[in-house]
Amino acid sequence: MWFVLPVGLIATTLAIAPVRFDREKVLRVKPRDEKQANLIKDLAQTNQLDFWYPDAAHHVAPNMTVDFQVSEEESQSIQSALDQNQMHYEILIRNLQEEIEKQFDVKEDIPGRHSYAKYNNWDKIVAWTEKMVHKRPEMVSRIKIGTTVEDNPLYILKVGKKDERRKAIFMDCGIHAREWISPAFCQWFVYQATKTYGKNKIMTKLLDQMNFYVLPVFNVDGYIWSWTQNRMWRKNRSKNQNSKCIGTDLNRNFNVSWNSSPNTENPCKETYRGPAPESEKETKAVTDFIRSHLKFIKAYITIHSYSQMLLVPYGYTTELPPNHKDLAKIAKIGTDALSTRYETHYIYGPIASTIYPTSGSSLDWAYNLGIKHTFAFELRDKGKFGFLLPESQIKPTCKETMIAVKFIAKYILKHVC
Repeated sequence: MWFVLPVGLIATTLAIAPVRFDREKVLRVKPRDEKQANLIKDLAQTNQLDFWYPDAAHHVAPNMTVDFQVSEEESQSIQSALDQNQMHYEILIRNLQEEIEKQFDVKEDIPGRHSYAKYNNWDKIVAWTEKMVHKRPEMVSRIKIGTTVEDNPLYILKVGKKDERRKAIFMDCGIHAREWISPAFCQWFVYQATKTYGKNKIMTKLLDQMNFYVLPVFNVDGYIWSWTQNRMWRKNRSKNQNSKCIGTDLNRNFNVSWNSSPNTENPCKETYRGPAPESEKETKAVTDFIRSHLKFIKAYITIHSYSQMLLVPYGYTTELPPNHKDLAKIAKIGTDALSTRYETHYIYGPIASTIYPTSGSSLDWAYNLGIKHTFAFELRDKGKFGFLLPESQIKPTCKETMIAVKFIAKYILKHVC
């Protein structure tokens, strides 16, 4: 006898159940010396630790604050090992699943209307890009620069007057899928820029004389996956040859000192660099677009989270770029300005010495290409919520970041030819 299953039921059975993180913890440790730093590295060899800060075990060094996620099963033995070695640790998050659910702490203002106080999934962001063009056609246009491995479109919103031959700033958000506050800022930026044009003196002047190219979500496939399957996903979703592990870290895939970092050649690592520079469709689409507009792009800004930093080149070397003094001055004034709103404290400096050494990053690539003013923001917070910043902090985070971005843009308009 044959039974016909409803289509919906078949679809549900075939779908993979989203990953749950019940009772998983996020621990914070500060190794005092080399011995303690090595202990963390050893634990990472034998346990499934997901490093939140720094992004990989090999960066762990004495006196560095180290945040990592550990499963319920392994947390007992990890905590015992830390206790035995007299390492002080604190539990930042006791139940990761609960924190994931608590992120959505803002009620929908008006159902159906795009909310800038909430995290929006990819479908909502696509609809929003159309809405922005429709609402302000004289100021916003949408450019499709390519597609992802899973055939999702990569959209840039150009904000400014129609003239292509003006100074421009390129800004991207969401290169790492789990950093949700980042795409939230790109949406906020476009919304505020168009809303305050004609009302706010600085914004009006900027948009009268400059263009902004804004990529609201760089890593679309990874972002979708972080919404539907695994909230803590970081990489893109490309398949890797001879490996069951999925994904490349797009911010290790740029053609700048690409293979110089240890431990980026393993496809199962969160910082996997990919099989070759620009091997990923997303990286290639962005680099092609920037190269074709290089004459006009005078600054590059990339938005990440978390740790409250404003970073400048380089990541792959501790050498300072020729215009380091200029970049440091802008970063200092930018972070000072940012703190005026809510007294949020940011530190600033070159990637390698301020956060940790990186290779193949978009920031260094853009700088070496000839864009001499490149900046990476690491938005809120400092680790209490980490990648799970509650929605109630979206607006304050965006408002303070906007102050710094406007300052950078104003500086570029005035001082950069």
